[in-house]
Amino acid sequence: MQIKGTLFDFSGTLFRIEPVTSWLRAALDHTGTVLDRTDFEGYAQRLTAAGALPGGPPPERIPSELASAYAVRDSSASHHREAYTGLARQAGLPDPGLYDALYERHMDPAAWQPYPDAEEVLRGLRDGGVSIGVVSNIGWDLRPVFRAHGLDGLIDVYVLSYEHGVQKPDPRLFRTACTLLGHDPADVVMVGDDRRADAGAAAIGCEVRFVDHLPVAERPDGLRALRLTELT
Repeated sequence: MQIKGTLFDFSGTLFRIEPVTSWLRAALDHTGTVLDRTDFEGYAQRLTAAGALPGGPPPERIPSELASAYAVRDSSASHHREAYTGLARQAGLPDPGLYDALYERHMDPAAWQPYPDAEEVLRGLRDGGVSIGVVSNIGWDLRPVFRAHGLDGLIDVYVLSYEHGVQKPDPRLFRTACTLLGHDPADVVMVGDDRRADAGAAAIGCEVRFVDHLPVAERPDGLRALRLTELT
């Protein structure tokens, strides 16, 4: 197969969110909230169990009052904020201002780190004449993250769920991306980490390849191992 276009997921594929502990620490510093070590560790554990960090560990349990918002969390900015600030409230944090501070922090480019081989693979595809799109289930504009890390110039199009009102695996999101790239889906490869959401691209004829959603230090060459540049 010779590819003309590639689509990449964002979180867990090209970038990884910071750990819950550094996420919480940043919000505490922002609000001037001081915790002793025992309390800090306890709140971090509760936030982890709640699945309150977008892109982090999933919730162990979704409260019934959040079930509706959580199910469609990536279809709009308001649903996304409602779902994740609601999950964070399950941790019972000591300062009410921390819930918004945590949500704002996860959108900060400093909270995200690209995988070690992301730039190499993106640049190799670009040099091979392959157009590149990002298709993400998300509730906010991730373009500043790519700009801050010097990768925006390698991306041709962004198709973000909240901007279109539909979530992966809905094939409409992938079809929109292929249309914007100007390629038939049969000539496009979708790369993601979610075996359900990202597999939706297969419904329109894209080949789909997967990487593991691991911490950055544990996945130095997951994208490189797909050998996408050999298909150009």
